[in-house]
Amino acid sequence: MATESSSKSRPGISTFKGQDRALRAGRLGTGGLLLSVLAATAPLMVVAGVMPTTFAVMGIVGQPLLFVVLGVVLVLFSVGYAEMSRHVHNAGAFYAYISRGLGGTAGASAALVALVAYNALQVGIYGIFGFEVSGLFATYADLSVAWWIPALVAALVVGALGWLKIDVNARVLGVLLIIEVALVVIFDIAAVSDPAAQGLSLHAFNPDTLTGAGVGTALCFCIAAFTGFEQAPVYAEETSRPHVLVPRVMFLAVGGVAVFFALSSWALTVATGPSAIVGEAQKQSAGLLFGLTEDRLGTTFTDVLHFLFVTGMFAALLSFHNVVARYAFAMGREGLLPAAFGRTNSASGAPGTGSLLQTAVSVVVIAVFAITDGKPTGDPTVPVLHLFTWFGNIGSLGVILLMAAASASVVVFFVRRGAAGAQAWRLVTSALAGIALLAIAVYTVKDFDVLVGAGPGSSLSWVLPGIIGLAVVVGLAQGLLLRARRPEAHARIGLGNEAFQLEKAAGEAS
Repeated sequence: MATESSSKSRPGISTFKGQDRALRAGRLGTGGLLLSVLAATAPLMVVAGVMPTTFAVMGIVGQPLLFVVLGVVLVLFSVGYAEMSRHVHNAGAFYAYISRGLGGTAGASAALVALVAYNALQVGIYGIFGFEVSGLFATYADLSVAWWIPALVAALVVGALGWLKIDVNARVLGVLLIIEVALVVIFDIAAVSDPAAQGLSLHAFNPDTLTGAGVGTALCFCIAAFTGFEQAPVYAEETSRPHVLVPRVMFLAVGGVAVFFALSSWALTVATGPSAIVGEAQKQSAGLLFGLTEDRLGTTFTDVLHFLFVTGMFAALLSFHNVVARYAFAMGREGLLPAAFGRTNSASGAPGTGSLLQTAVSVVVIAVFAITDGKPTGDPTVPVLHLFTWFGNIGSLGVILLMAAASASVVVFFVRRGAAGAQAWRLVTSALAGIALLAIAVYTVKDFDVLVGAGPGSSLSWVLPGIIGLAVVVGLAQGLLLRARRPEAHARIGLGNEAFQLEKAAGEAS
């Protein structure tokens, strides 16, 4: 009888220990979920920032082909990841999946890595956001505004929106994202219609362009552009049909992102000519895209693009903020953070305490970098660029490791359930993706000095990735301590709301 009750209670929303222990279901459909996920990819930030940086730093013309390769790897990853989403519905997606496959201790470690990684990704964007807004004030209002002022204002606005319903946030993200993508597509069409002297060359898709020592590190740059698609399961509890919507959104997101970025990076090579793209990127850096649109589409379009560059970053800030808040909620609900984090706002159903935590972290980090503004070099752009590159790469490393661990977890999960035969092809794709992601992680750590623009002997090459390493170790220690002192809490890691449903069912049965 107890077993039957347990199985029947799993799909519902928990009323055990209060409704505030569960996120509200049925609030997101395919469109809202897809827009929330894609907003984190910040397409204009990638096209204007990541792509020119990759061309300039790595000197590899074949960046469009890299996006195709990574798209294949991440589709392979998504096959098993999406199948797991049919069995596990938890706002702490990565660590929940890893817990189910590799055990609660590994899950506790993954939870802390996810919290640190997504916080780093979100906070890092404030640096470049503040710098760009400051530039807009100087250009269009003739006002000198320190970068950290708009960064702090944005942090407070994002924090306030974190208290609102997720569907409100989804609408904000959606409008910004659609306009942003439309402008990039217009540039792509303009570049193809007016190519450089080499014409519509497909040289950037030639495998010969990927020869050399910089390919592994270039993959590290490019994989950051995909960060966000894997967030779909984080919202699983807030959808009406998570077993259908989450896999659908994941495949739409990773496929769309791969095609979009491959074509956009190819359009950059067409606009400059494949032989000139590296030199132009080194010369103009993040100004490359804007210079090309100025020539082809005029000043007005370029001005609008500058403003959309800022709003796109704001959309990414909102998206990452929501994810961090939900990870904190999931961890609080399962005893990995104080219990206050595991409750939602009574008015909106949002994970309010997690939202406050993320806002506080953002404000503190921005304040620290503001205090060091221009020191010791006298160049005020230094702390801004450091905030963006340092934290962005820390976050990317964490997400890569989480995806590799999740791939391994998929294999173990279905083998332990005796479903290896039925899920054989998914296990193969997960294993292949895990190996590829682990290789990218190794390259990321090996070349971290290149990724953050530090010298070969710089301590940053081990201190910054060491932050993720420390999160791994501290998380493992927390998991082991929890297993020794509170085995019942350790057993609930990764179960999320399902754990409270099972406890309720057990109590009713007794």
